[in-house]
Amino acid sequence: MTLTQHDIDREIAAEHAAYEKRLADGAPVEHQPRRDYTPYRSSVLRHPKQPPITIDVSKDPELVELHSPAFGERDITEIDNDLTRQHNGEPIGERITVEGRLLDRDGRPLRGQLVEIWQANSAGRYAHQREQHDAPLDPNFTGVGRTLTDDSGCYRFTTVQPGPYPWRQHVNAWRPAHIHFSIFGSAFTQRLVTQMYFPSDPLFPYDPIIQSVTDDAARQRLVATYDHSLSVPEFSMGYHWDIVLDGPQATWIEEGR
Repeated sequence: MTLTQHDIDREIAAEHAAYEKRLADGAPVEHQPRRDYTPYRSSVLRHPKQPPITIDVSKDPELVELHSPAFGERDITEIDNDLTRQHNGEPIGERITVEGRLLDRDGRPLRGQLVEIWQANSAGRYAHQREQHDAPLDPNFTGVGRTLTDDSGCYRFTTVQPGPYPWRQHVNAWRPAHIHFSIFGSAFTQRLVTQMYFPSDPLFPYDPIIQSVTDDAARQRLVATYDHSLSVPEFSMGYHWDIVLDGPQATWIEEGR
């Protein structure tokens, strides 16, 4: 039977009710989603099915870096964090500035960390060969950026507001607008991945991915805050979003995905 949004809505409500009951019965707060979260069926496809590969770094300490993801092979340039300046023309869409801090559980800044982002364009399409959404590509927007955190743990990106897009898990499935973030730590094998969302998105209640973070407070930590002080006059609107790597205020990380 073909799944509909109504089916997913009922499953999300049931999962939320079950979580509230676990809390009432004394269970701990669940900061991370369960891997068996029923409404998000394709989550099963994202989990490793084989044991980790062992790499003998005694033979070549840099061998591990050859098996790790990265968006660039060169040093970071001054435009790597400005996705609106990476092509000859202007990208289509509302320009935004996204700024925040990378922090540990005690609120201390993490300096010199590589932060990468990727996102759909303003029409909700990724510049990816496997993209199936028939929205138009933007020849002046690739949707990829990177930067290093400064001494206060701060990162900053200039980009365009991404559009929502269909993802075909069920009939009329749409993802809220979001930006993917990855943080590498001291080595690529320490890579952590998460997503930043935008305030008051009407698709939040219908999306099983963000709803898989069942705890309300944990889910809200994925949503950026509009910050007028970050808006650039006559150019872009500003959003603030801190990433906390550990502890009770940690940002949801796509663990095992």
